[in-house]
Amino acid sequence: MALGFAINGLIDEKLAGVMCKGGMRPGDSLILTKPIGTGTLFAAHKLLKARGRWIDAAGIDAGLEPRRHAGAAGPGATACTDLTGFGLLGHLVEMTRPSGVDAELDLAALLPLLDGAAECVAAGVLSSLQPANLRLRRALKNQADALGHPNYPLLFDPQTAGGLLATVPAAQADACLAALRTAGYPQAVRIGRILPQGEALEPITLLR
Repeated sequence: MALGFAINGLIDEKLAGVMCKGGMRPGDSLILTKPIGTGTLFAAHKLLKARGRWIDAAGIDAGLEPRRHAGAAGPGATACTDLTGFGLLGHLVEMTRPSGVDAELDLAALLPLLDGAAECVAAGVLSSLQPANLRLRRALKNQADALGHPNYPLLFDPQTAGGLLATVPAAQADACLAALRTAGYPQAVRIGRILPQGEALEPITLLR
């Protein structure tokens, strides 16, 4: 099977409701609408090492959640993108660069994971796209401090039908999360915050 498509056109970024990757502001909260882990889960599925309920949840339940409801439930977003093959870290870097900011990501307490993702990573099962994404580790200020954390490999895990990664003013974060959960995204969560751009070349700091 193969699918090919093309979308051609221009968007006026000043139009109401248009969300771009740039636009993050210091003090914003970083919100993720869906848990991550499809890359390692689907790799484990090919090796017959994944449980059926893990794949059902990742491939059917999560995959069929439409993104448009998440966009409508997040008024006030300053920047937004969807998570795909570059993984969480790759898409976060894509947002910080045009915004001229740094970001702080909570690796331990807040990062939402699909059922089974932690187990698959712990067993050493990774997506074939993972090595290409690992080059983005140079964007981390404190990579050495985080290497031993079990969630670290999932920063580079490529996503299929991933959620939206967005920033909202901190004062609106709780209301945004409540709206997302009401709209059908029960695992939407705040995973970090946006900082002023520092002198270091690396824009991302990991909390663990």
